[in-house]
Amino acid sequence: MAIADVSNKSLANLISLQGRNAVVTGGAQGLGKAMARRLAEAGASVLIGDLNTERAEAAAAELGERYAAKVIATRLDVTDNTSIGAAGELAQKKLGGIDIWVNNAGLYPNVGLLDMTDEAWDQVMSVNLRGVFASCREAARRMIEMGRGGVLINVVSTAGFKGVAPGVAAYVASKHGVRGLVRQLAIELAPHDIRVLGVAPTFCETEGNAAALAALPERVRDEISATLTSRLGRVGVPDDIARVVLFAASDMAAFMTGSTLLADAGEVA
Repeated sequence: MAIADVSNKSLANLISLQGRNAVVTGGAQGLGKAMARRLAEAGASVLIGDLNTERAEAAAAELGERYAAKVIATRLDVTDNTSIGAAGELAQKKLGGIDIWVNNAGLYPNVGLLDMTDEAWDQVMSVNLRGVFASCREAARRMIEMGRGGVLINVVSTAGFKGVAPGVAAYVASKHGVRGLVRQLAIELAPHDIRVLGVAPTFCETEGNAAALAALPERVRDEISATLTSRLGRVGVPDDIARVVLFAASDMAAFMTGSTLLADAGEVA
């Protein structure tokens, strides 16, 4: 098998996701909802998975109506293999398979090293790293069974390239791990025409990030806030990241795998 040469496709066809099916974890709000929106707009059928079933169903209804697309929702806990498998099965039955799986669900707690318990560390790893691994495994198995390839997109973070502020050791370690997983899975899955890419956002204005900032100690919050305005003159918004995910999912990126794309407004430069 080999990735198709898409040189003769028009730009409109390269970016189109007509006939493809996508799963977005943590897709009920913030970055995940913005990603689901762009994928649906490009023509994909989308399954939104989230711990908050009510919010996921509302997002699915909104996007389905806006784009006349098939958008469905389910409760999804990425720390539970049974839940991941059920989401994969639902996508298979209701959408007709999985062509794109976006691992967006994540935790961003702030606990200093000396105060962090093993349980707190394990919780972050369970969601941010093990959940990505288990979801990739589920999606890849189904993509291989279908025999038509696919794309796995893992949301990393600029924290996957460097250290950040005090109190986020588990988060930083988990995101470095996801970036490594992108590289390794790209090698393992290439023979099956499955591309694996990471997308690494800088801080963006989302409901979750606003709550996370508010919960931080004042000193840490001030330190982070001082760095938020990017070299491009503004704070990121969810669609800034969703457009990069759309690019990665589409045939525009057909010759890319194993890379993590920085959507960081120059933060890591």
